[in-house]
Amino acid sequence: MFNLKQNNTTVKTELMAGFTTFLTMVYIVVVNPDILSKAGIPFDQVFLATIIAAVVGTLWMALFANYPIAIAPGMGLNAFSVVGNNNVDYTVALSAVFVAGIIFVILSLTPFREKLILAIPENLKHGITAGIGLFIAFIGLRQTGIIVDNPENLVGLGDLKSPTVILALVGLAITIILFSLNVKGALFIGMIATSIIAYFTGFLSFDNGIMATPHLPEGLIISNPFTAFGDVIQHGLYAVVFSFLLVTIFDTTGTMVGVAEQAGLMKNNKLPKARQALLADSLGTSVGALFGTSPTTAFIESTSGVAAGGRTGLTGVTVSVLFILSAFFAPLVSSISGLSAITAPALIIVGSLMMGAISDVKWSEFDEAFPAFLVILSMPLTSSIATGIALGFISYPLLKLVKGKGKTVHPLVYVFAVLFLYQLVFLPH
Repeated sequence: MFNLKQNNTTVKTELMAGFTTFLTMVYIVVVNPDILSKAGIPFDQVFLATIIAAVVGTLWMALFANYPIAIAPGMGLNAFSVVGNNNVDYTVALSAVFVAGIIFVILSLTPFREKLILAIPENLKHGITAGIGLFIAFIGLRQTGIIVDNPENLVGLGDLKSPTVILALVGLAITIILFSLNVKGALFIGMIATSIIAYFTGFLSFDNGIMATPHLPEGLIISNPFTAFGDVIQHGLYAVVFSFLLVTIFDTTGTMVGVAEQAGLMKNNKLPKARQALLADSLGTSVGALFGTSPTTAFIESTSGVAAGGRTGLTGVTVSVLFILSAFFAPLVSSISGLSAITAPALIIVGSLMMGAISDVKWSEFDEAFPAFLVILSMPLTSSIATGIALGFISYPLLKLVKGKGKTVHPLVYVFAVLFLYQLVFLPH
């Protein structure tokens, strides 16, 4: 079913890759409820809704597209921002998410998103891959405290004498050594080793126990889909729905292209089974909104599983099973994912691997190089994959027009250049 031999992988490798991806992204089941609970949604409600959305999206990706790409609610633009910016109840905000998800499903059933992947210029694809790499490495460094906020120049070096920073550096050193020695499952083994050190040095504890019974305090938040459409119309949330659509389309498409290139899944600039893959996040978004969570997206942390050898949907099935189990082990998951020193080293190393795509950019041609540079630079600085892609899409056709090469640009690039310009200037992002 997963064509393991054809993809030069094994069951053991895929399971290890699934564990690695899960451990690098499971923080979302803690962070997402923490953020959305500020909008009034019960923590336990969002916790389980996050898991349901992740399982639905990731399983679809695994079983129908056979890709090692995990899906879960993203943090780029969420329901909390809708509540804060529009003074509406969280049920109305989730209605906007649901409507965006349904439109997303319809778009994914058409050739539109497949054509979009083909329309993205080659140098922008390389830039997206490298930009995502720089972004996730930056996330890893900030999570551990190796890099910290600095009021004078935005970021600075953290306190290297801090016990948590030392733990992160030890974990990074262990993982780098294992990786350089080509040890199978180096990223996962590095996490386990760091967890053991953290436990015996007092950084990791399980004060709240190991298991807890999962539950949805409010059941289905959106029980009538027609009511959701009515809420959007009544409150005039058209711009919000458009923002969700635009950001999620490019967040997921960009991440998918980056991960697929890293895994060697792109064939002649095409993504096989693209339609099945692109349905995963739209279905996850629609289902997640029903239970109470933000739009789903392909997770950049999937690159850690790919780096660990994941090449098929068996990696995704493993991630899904672990998410289901995490619903019963909330205290355990919270403890492990709450200690960044355990998971951040994997993000830093994977980021370095993805930066390799930078060598494929045509740096000698300014009209090709500068848009890719903007993508790479802006992703970590804005903490948004979609914003990086937006700046690339806006600058690329502009430079081509100036150079008299406007006809070489795909019409869709012009369309989205205008849409992105409008979204960045006038809409929430």
